[in-house]
Amino acid sequence: MPDESVPSLDGPADGAPPEGPFDGRQAFHALLHAALDAAAREGWRQIVFSDPTFADWPLGERATATALQAWSSSGRALVMLAGDFGVFEREHARFVQWRRTWSHIVECHACGGAGAPAVPSAIWTPAWFLHRIDTERGRGVSGRDPQHRRMLRERIDECLRRSRPAFPASILGL
Repeated sequence: MPDESVPSLDGPADGAPPEGPFDGRQAFHALLHAALDAAAREGWRQIVFSDPTFADWPLGERATATALQAWSSSGRALVMLAGDFGVFEREHARFVQWRRTWSHIVECHACGGAGAPAVPSAIWTPAWFLHRIDTERGRGVSGRDPQHRRMLRERIDECLRRSRPAFPASILGL
């Protein structure tokens, strides 16, 4: 079982989320919450959530929905990239409701199939990133390193180029 070591969530003096390695699901969840809090506080314009399935993300939690609500406003954009969005209706009901309300700022893409690149498990912003390198154990790194952030964005962009629109906010029919 992983150590579940949680980085200090005080972050740098400027209020940015913590930097450095993290280990375990609890640490990953804490960093996601710290990032969303910083996004609302600092008015981050763009956030990218990327994961093969989002199955172990805390997107259905009340605290996550509250943080996303605090962040949402005009001029903001959330891009979501997944191999499959199937888990959302079952596991992330609060997020699904928030997404319906804020569908005009949320863009979802699925990247999968033969020859498609592997979707990284990550949060990317123009100033900060979180990259889960070992999703099974919840291990990864977060920070502001421009080189790592650029490399991660290139992987995400490759998936986006080969993706298709997915996870509609509503299903229209006759």
